[in-house]
Amino acid sequence: MALVKKGSRRIVVDGVTYRWRVRHKPTYCQSNGWGPLTFAVEDATVPGTVLVVETGSHHPENWFGLTTRPVVPADVAQAIRTALAQGWTPLANGSPFHLDVSNADQTGEDATVASGLSA
Repeated sequence: MALVKKGSRRIVVDGVTYRWRVRHKPTYCQSNGWGPLTFAVEDATVPGTVLVVETGSHHPENWFGLTTRPVVPADVAQAIRTALAQGWTPLANGSPFHLDVSNADQTGEDATVASGLSA
């Protein structure tokens, strides 16, 4: 699964260039405040396994004006480093690697892999 280039942003983390993107239009669950804001990351040169990061915030386009926290490049860089430490291999083909940083957003603790893989 390749990341759509339109609307994606480049970021360099530890000398490697990645592209990341927040879904512009929220899903139905995100619009209702049931689903969290997520963003996707992939290697900019060789599309491989996509990193899908689940934040603890609401999507900014939710229908109820729920408070949200923007995704900033520092958050993306931290998520990339955490995912790499937990086994994400961006150059290999495979299913998306899911990372849940919702607890890290609120408590400052390490993120966990949401897909059920052990860290």
